[in-house]
Amino acid sequence: MTTGLGLQGCMFDFSGTLLRSEPPESWLRAVLAKAAIALPEERSAAYAQRLSRAGGQPGGASPESVPPALEPLWRERDLSAEHHRAAYTGLAREAGLERETDLPWEDLYDALYDRHMEPAAWAPYPDTAEVLGELHQRGIPVAVVSNIAWDLRPVFREHGLDRFVDVFVLSYEHGVQKPDPRLFRIACEGLGLAPETVAMVGDDRHADAGAAALGCAVHFVDPLPVDRRPDGLRPVLGAFGAA
Repeated sequence: MTTGLGLQGCMFDFSGTLLRSEPPESWLRAVLAKAAIALPEERSAAYAQRLSRAGGQPGGASPESVPPALEPLWRERDLSAEHHRAAYTGLAREAGLERETDLPWEDLYDALYDRHMEPAAWAPYPDTAEVLGELHQRGIPVAVVSNIAWDLRPVFREHGLDRFVDVFVLSYEHGVQKPDPRLFRIACEGLGLAPETVAMVGDDRHADAGAAALGCAVHFVDPLPVDRRPDGLRPVLGAFGAA
């Protein structure tokens, strides 16, 4: 991101930028434990990897392929809570686990979807609180701009991060999704700032780059697991003279 004396506000993506979803193994393990289902670790891990490859974990890996029947839901998943659930539970079914075991997979697919919306299913990156806190202390307003179809505010609240965020702009609440510049414009207006004075930080070089169309500076981070990205957000502070 180009350092600019004119930067006055910052937008951040959610998943893969500020927080990261839990590994697929712990995602499935949490749901099985809640359902009082005990499985050998290797079997549970194998099921989790199959669900992950199918794209059944929201916030996890992208699907290896999307069946034609699910493509319309997949394209619009972040505009509707119903489409989001249907898309991800549909992809989970593509793993075909119900054809091989006698576990109650139909119930588990919905439970797995519900699990990903729990605050415990997300972990902030090691420098998230530090960077957001420093921006807040310096009076730099922050917006979270996310393609998402559920309310992520409780996740921020549970992790003590909501006090650093001035505006949440979620695609399903506005009927428009990144990279459409309109979503970023809504965020800039919420911050009360001109787009050319606002930076965008994200991990998706297609979706998050849409902010550049408004004149926003854009900085990308890698959506690595939290233990492999200890300080990916800290360079953002340098753009505001707060390195």
